[in-house]
Amino acid sequence: MNHGSSGPVAEAGRAMLRALPHHDGSELYTAPGPHRLGDTVPVRVRVPRTSEVTEVWLRTVQDAEPRMRRAAVVDEDGRDVWYEADVLVHHPVTHYRFALVRDGGVAWLSADGIHDRGVTDAHDFRISTHAPGPTWLRDAIVYQIFPDRFARSAAADRPVPDWAVPAAWDDEPIARGRETGTQLYGGDLDGIVEHLDHVSDLGVTTVYLTPVFPGRTCHRYDAATFDHVDPLLGGNEAYARLSHALHSRGLRLMGDLTTNHTGASHEWFVRAQEDPASPERDFYLWTEPDAPDGGPGYVGWIGHAHLPKLDFRSPELRARMVEGRDSVVGRWLQEPYALDGWRIDVANMTGRYGALDLNQDVAAAVRATIEQVNADGALISEHFHDARDDLAGDTWHANMNYTAFSNPLWTWLSAEGSDVSYQAMHGVPVPRRQGAEVVAEMRDFDGGLPWDVLVRQWNMLGSHDTPRIRTLVGSRELHEVAAGILFTYLGVPVVFAGDEFGLTGTTGEHARATMPWDEPARRDEHTHDVYRRLAALRHAHRALREGSLRWVLVDDDALGYVRETRDETILVVAARAPWTGAVLPLGGSAERLFGSLELGAVRDAGAGAGRGAGVGAGAGAASDDASPSTDGLVVPGAGPHVGVWRLT
Repeated sequence: MNHGSSGPVAEAGRAMLRALPHHDGSELYTAPGPHRLGDTVPVRVRVPRTSEVTEVWLRTVQDAEPRMRRAAVVDEDGRDVWYEADVLVHHPVTHYRFALVRDGGVAWLSADGIHDRGVTDAHDFRISTHAPGPTWLRDAIVYQIFPDRFARSAAADRPVPDWAVPAAWDDEPIARGRETGTQLYGGDLDGIVEHLDHVSDLGVTTVYLTPVFPGRTCHRYDAATFDHVDPLLGGNEAYARLSHALHSRGLRLMGDLTTNHTGASHEWFVRAQEDPASPERDFYLWTEPDAPDGGPGYVGWIGHAHLPKLDFRSPELRARMVEGRDSVVGRWLQEPYALDGWRIDVANMTGRYGALDLNQDVAAAVRATIEQVNADGALISEHFHDARDDLAGDTWHANMNYTAFSNPLWTWLSAEGSDVSYQAMHGVPVPRRQGAEVVAEMRDFDGGLPWDVLVRQWNMLGSHDTPRIRTLVGSRELHEVAAGILFTYLGVPVVFAGDEFGLTGTTGEHARATMPWDEPARRDEHTHDVYRRLAALRHAHRALREGSLRWVLVDDDALGYVRETRDETILVVAARAPWTGAVLPLGGSAERLFGSLELGAVRDAGAGAGRGAGVGAGAGAASDDASPSTDGLVVPGAGPHVGVWRLT
């Protein structure tokens, strides 16, 4: 019963994942919050009759001692038995899991699946007493814009700074080398305003802009000041115009701030070097010259001398940067810019250096300032690896979800023979993995997070720091399969501008291609339409925004999950290649909502044979080729393909 590992899903073809007990933090399984210390929260487990479970026990840990409580049967039907027990919220983040009793032993149900062995508490379910992030963030579709490459307005013909290498709009970005950060195309903020019809038409609700403060690179993560917007982008007035234009359309704007470091040209750092007695001297971490992690006498971000690292032991730095309405964090949340929140660059490294760890202290200060200025503001961290220890729900509302979404999905959909590098290991290609390993990885990195965090995680097919999804998967069809998962999976879809047109790129820098507004040959309008349809689908169905996620299919080449609320059940099946098809353990009939191959709906299985009987195989298989079965819904073996159905 080890869901998501190589055991029971390793049966012939691995096409059928039998119905397994399930629990998560959604409204079907956990009484909704807000939760407070001392509350008793009912939690439920769905136990399929075929699982042979005879008892369910709740395990919690109170005052560092495990407690066991038998769950009671509260509902049942022909397919499932529902068990319920009460969790006492005895800690700000209370964790729990379930023991499943069967003939022959006891299995554990935790957030990463079911295990026939003892497990650690690391993947326990969580109930958090911390305030959840904004509702709009949970319901958002986010559009990431890299300002230099999005659009040039008529006013964008500004003097080229001395650090820049000017580029024509149709030049290919440099993939590697020193010039990747200095290649300047001249996109500006008014250019974004001029193309907001495209943004709105795509179904976007929130625009996330990479940094707008001046620096000495095109990406601007090396800020020279936090006091004004780069004149190359149009300055403060253009930022205010963009904010007004977005808000007047009912859209939101999130900024990008680096709390870990500044640029070496930053006014604080210049003052700190010029005057060792200045308060700014305490803003940075200093070392002996030529120290392993330092530049010439100071610490640079991962050794880069042009990015000196901030030291939040300084009360003055905290006051200027993160604390209160007049700080950098607070100031830009106010009119006329009125940002709706911040994404924090390299948030995992902020406040951390050697034995020093002020990360969560700084994160809490940023969140407190956001809540003081804009009670409905959002806070997102950038954390490229395992972020679970930083995501209890009291600081970052959510994280850019590379580990539980992007990374595993890339390994499932990567083109065979691809030379795209894996996780910054130049020359090491992205591995191609099977469905069971991919699902296990997704559940492993999501396991142990509070539900309010999970539904707000930023899921991405790529960003300005990664290769483009179109290059990684190698085809329009697989790109559209990836998009189908992006818009239907648990969490918030984030689209890197240009993915909707099928733009390509082999590295993060090479992926920072300009938008092809006047180049029809670089625009894939079929993919563009798929993105629009998927965004509309997500907006139309609450289950896709806040419903539970229950895996029902894990095959080498096909994955399927159900998103469900009290009033709606939606099935998603994605296939990277033609496969055997399957009969899923789901009742009722199905209405097709979306199909990348425009197939008909899967049919209610009705009466007949067992697994795989009469299931059509191959990319040309139509759903009405499927044979009836008493076991559930017959899904055809089409691929590459993604299908979405409402179950009735």
